[in-house]
Amino acid sequence: MGSTFMLIIFIVFLVFLVPTIFYLITLQKTLEAISPENRKMAPGQVWLLLIPLFNFIWQFIVVSNISDSIRDECYRLGVPVSEDRPTYNVGLAKNILGLCGFIPVLGTLFSIASLICWILYWVKVNEYKNLIVANKDNDMLDAERGVFHNSPQP
Repeated sequence: MGSTFMLIIFIVFLVFLVPTIFYLITLQKTLEAISPENRKMAPGQVWLLLIPLFNFIWQFIVVSNISDSIRDECYRLGVPVSEDRPTYNVGLAKNILGLCGFIPVLGTLFSIASLICWILYWVKVNEYKNLIVANKDNDMLDAERGVFHNSPQP
């Protein structure tokens, strides 16, 4: 009985850990795609979300920094965004609903809503990462192209 219980615990642990690792890889790659001057946090800092209890606060910092980093990078690349803080609202909802998941009785409903927002946030961050990567060549200013110096363009 003891080994069966441990196996079930291990499987449940993996079911939660594997998606979390892929999620954190997406967040890290998104920050890596953003130019260093527009990053509001180092890409590797997303892994601090694995620290129990600390992650209750850190998740809000990560959502805020990723949102502002995406916004600033899209501005630099001339990519129009429809939100003042891309990904922020759904990320904030994910975090708040996740914390509300600890409320007795209603916690299950909040946890399901948080899971849905987590998936939506993950997809949205990944879409912005792909948009930034696809527009990396937009970052050359006219001065860099030699427009203002009468020099030949590359």
